[in-house]
Amino acid sequence: MLKMKRTTDETADNGQLTTDNGQPLLCVPVCVRRASEMRAMVARAVEVADVIELRLDCLADDAQLAAAHDEIARLLHERPRPFIITFRPAEQGGQRTLTSDEQRQFWFNNSSYLYQNEWLYPDFIDRELSDSVFWFDQYVYFSRKYRVICSHHDFVGLPADLDEIYRRLSSTRADVLKLAVQADDITDCIPVLRLLERARREGREMIAVAMGEAGLLTRILAPARGAFLTYGALDLEHATAPGQTSAAELRDVYRVHTLDERTEVFGLVGAPVMHSLSPHIHNAAFAACGLNAVYIPFETRDLAAFMRRMADPRTRELDWRLRGLSVTAPHKQTIMAQLDFIEPAAREIGAVNTIVIEDDALHGYNTDAPAALAPLASLLELNGARVALIGAGGAARALLWGLRHAGADTTVFARNVERAQTVAHEFGAACLALNDARFNDFDLVINTTPLGTHGQAENETPATTAQLRGTRIAYDLIYNPAATRFMREARAAGCAHVIGGLSMLVAQAAAQFALWTSQRAPLDVMHAAAEKRLSEIGG
Repeated sequence: MLKMKRTTDETADNGQLTTDNGQPLLCVPVCVRRASEMRAMVARAVEVADVIELRLDCLADDAQLAAAHDEIARLLHERPRPFIITFRPAEQGGQRTLTSDEQRQFWFNNSSYLYQNEWLYPDFIDRELSDSVFWFDQYVYFSRKYRVICSHHDFVGLPADLDEIYRRLSSTRADVLKLAVQADDITDCIPVLRLLERARREGREMIAVAMGEAGLLTRILAPARGAFLTYGALDLEHATAPGQTSAAELRDVYRVHTLDERTEVFGLVGAPVMHSLSPHIHNAAFAACGLNAVYIPFETRDLAAFMRRMADPRTRELDWRLRGLSVTAPHKQTIMAQLDFIEPAAREIGAVNTIVIEDDALHGYNTDAPAALAPLASLLELNGARVALIGAGGAARALLWGLRHAGADTTVFARNVERAQTVAHEFGAACLALNDARFNDFDLVINTTPLGTHGQAENETPATTAQLRGTRIAYDLIYNPAATRFMREARAAGCAHVIGGLSMLVAQAAAQFALWTSQRAPLDVMHAAAEKRLSEIGG
């Protein structure tokens, strides 16, 4: 059985509840409709959880709730992990519409059952702030047996009266304060993490979460900043709040149990970024090299606000060790105005995909061009080669720059020729219409468009078998799925070499790793992490 201890000022700086080895807590909610499903779900949760929350409001009706009584008693007696009991009303994110009287009746009805002896009580009870006065007046005597979490949830956005809500929470006699608010932008994480700092100064235990994709960093970093615990789902299907990632991912990818206030933070800036492979690639590299570092996707829509309030060391409002950023669409070009230094290659390309933060300055680089050409080194002499480049977006710019410097004879093919001509001519390339194009005279055809990407465009291709006949090498920058329709068409056309985009993704990540750490990247580890993640998501 997991032994729990409360660290004191003599044993820890933050006084948070920890596992026996001093690691912060990872809580997994169990939310089932039928009582008969509870034990199996708890067994799954035990594999990844330090604490398990039994969300009794998820049970379908009162009959299922009654049927769960004996199972809950057995679980509390066995106690494979510490338990939190929660009966959440709908307005606070629960699965039931409950009046205050119904909530109170639930706890009253179950008090004699749950607390009849010292073995049958939960470790924690989670009660809502709206009912806190009644709860503490009527049931404070139970606190000798279990600890109370007083919680408040706001699913609309960041409340204007956040400090007042915290004041109300802290005015209760709860052992732990919990506040969860919806984050619409990544900068909404700032006041949430600041509340943790305040609670720590005031000697209060607190759970603080920014919900939604933009709030992921709070789920990852909060324990290292003194949070009482963080929540992770059994899997995404069983998430109980917006933006709740899986406990396995928090443990294995982000390594939340190893993070502390000295952890260096890196992240991916863009929108959308939640399905990126980059966190899996970079975090695997950090772990393999024994670095106290973590890489987090930053869902960023207001780039200027993020850079000013969170990234720039001279103006940031968050005290954290942010050391570097990857940059993806739609910010690769607009971010250049925010930087102090841009390497010549990135300036010529007109896009930055990597930022190094050092000496209170922001340094911009582009690792896309060398990474994109790296898989071709053993297959083709680019000097003098005839190259067809399909697409004229951000990825095309980096390739056009690299191909020009390699001496290739490049032609851009695009559906919108007028728009593509500007980009093509900037890099000394010709430009032709993609419709009815024939690539038999080209040594290499590269797809830089999103056609064929996993999802709605997966069955699309920028070129057919007939168009690709006679081409020696076909190269698709898309990495998910591993075999795109463009690649299948190329194989059917008899192309000698057909390449996907995973090698480029790993190569540019390896170059970023070297810029950030001044160490050689563990390429094999990074490639294996990318392949593992693709297999998990069916890519």
